Amino acid sequence: MRNTHFPGRSPVYSLNGMVSTSHPLASKASADVLSKGGNAIDAAVTAAAVLAVVEPHSTGVGGDLFCLFHQARNNKIIAMNASGRAPNSISIDKLENLGIKDSIPFQSPHSVSIPTGVAGWVKLIQDHGNLELKEILEPAINYAEHGYIVADVIADVWKREIEKLSSDHDCKNVFLPEGNYLNAGDIHYQPRLAETLKSIAEHGRAGFYEGDIAKSMIKKLNSLGGFHDLEDFANAEANYVDPISVNYRDAKVFECPPNGQGIIALMIMKILEGFDFTDLEPNSSLRIHLQAEATKLAYSHRDHYLADPDYANVPVEQILSEEYIKDLRSLIKIDSCIKDYKPELPIHPNTVYISVVDKDRNSVSLINSIFHSFGSGIVDPYTGVLFQNRGASFVLDPLHPNAIKGGKRPMHTIIPSIATKANKPYLSFGVMGGHYQPMGQAHVLSNIIDYDMDPQKSLDFPRSFYFDGVLECEQGIPHNVREELISKGHKIQICDLPHGGGQVIEHRGSKLIGGSDPRKDGCAIGL
Repeated sequence: MRNTHFPGRSPVYSLNGMVSTSHPLASKASADVLSKGGNAIDAAVTAAAVLAVVEPHSTGVGGDLFCLFHQARNNKIIAMNASGRAPNSISIDKLENLGIKDSIPFQSPHSVSIPTGVAGWVKLIQDHGNLELKEILEPAINYAEHGYIVADVIADVWKREIEKLSSDHDCKNVFLPEGNYLNAGDIHYQPRLAETLKSIAEHGRAGFYEGDIAKSMIKKLNSLGGFHDLEDFANAEANYVDPISVNYRDAKVFECPPNGQGIIALMIMKILEGFDFTDLEPNSSLRIHLQAEATKLAYSHRDHYLADPDYANVPVEQILSEEYIKDLRSLIKIDSCIKDYKPELPIHPNTVYISVVDKDRNSVSLINSIFHSFGSGIVDPYTGVLFQNRGASFVLDPLHPNAIKGGKRPMHTIIPSIATKANKPYLSFGVMGGHYQPMGQAHVLSNIIDYDMDPQKSLDFPRSFYFDGVLECEQGIPHNVREELISKGHKIQICDLPHGGGQVIEHRGSKLIGGSDPRKDGCAIGL
């Protein structure tokens, strides 16, 4: 039991289903769907649609989706990749002719890959849902049309992004009404988005990717110089893929395969599995050091190899092999940092999270995203769609596996996860936060398995993240621990915003135990 002398949350327990999301309105809508006979897929898509309205800096119909679905009836795990592709006619040469040579600007139309999350919603409901799409989207339509109250964490992000929200006139009209950001407690309306959601509810996939809705989105992007056309939208498709997995202690952890960075989470887990955490305090400098070094090694592989497997050779099996992981682990020293590491595998040129479990113990781990806060900052005035900027993850080196090319999917940061134990459901979990997600997943999983934390405590616990030469620590990492890390050679910085968010639902016998990250506004609800 947690120490109730201090602030915090208790984990949520239930017998008949559980939902955990980053916003209470999404959690309630999702729980309501379960209560009226919907299954985990119905509830997860309901939550995703509500979050697309009430958490606009994180997700939206202009974004992408990845999903893992554990079917109880056959004990099978299904993975879905609903990430968007670059416009067919885009190329490095065309971008260079526009003066874009080093990287794709985050707020340009060229950062907008075709939003494919809606195709994922529709396919999941058609193939695995109990309810009709109209029922699923009704709560989101209601909040878009009649308004919702802006929550605290979201309001803080809104204030921080005022410059981006001011850059596009149509974006400013939607997200800076009366020329200013919205504060916590203000009511926000998105009537145009409500009409787009109604079109999807009525016509399914065609209600978004064809007709006037698609034409309007293309018109907006083309007006800014984008290469998008009707065929790009008509061809947007969500695909079922085979999940990848590794063992961590006595659990088996499943991720979606590349072009997502789930493989990087698995690498970190496997590297850390070789260390004994029994005598290490969970907030000790040595544990944080080991996590940072494992992250350094794994992310270097991400930057070298991760790309769309339709266009590049991503050596998944070799990267996750026991022999290769053992070699990587041997590079980690207890008292010093790895310097200037680059992977040497042969290669040929060629990132809101939702967890739901229903009464039948079907589990859904789903993540829906527009990448950076408020995505590209580009809004279509007719449809109310805020576009993602996932295309900015492409690189402009033609020899790199993640080089931009028409019809290609960029490297993705969003990763849902499911874990089993003894071939039975164990965890449905995920951690938000862009680049942080693989490290976040490994940290939460280790908290649960190595330190016997419940789902809520595993999410509450202080975090650190090594990225781009700096080990960023939350304020919960004590000063003496930070000093010890400096002595090992780490460059330490206190992060401005905490690392990510997250949700966890644990299966424990006949019980479900849920947690929701205090770094966000959400909650877990049990039935």
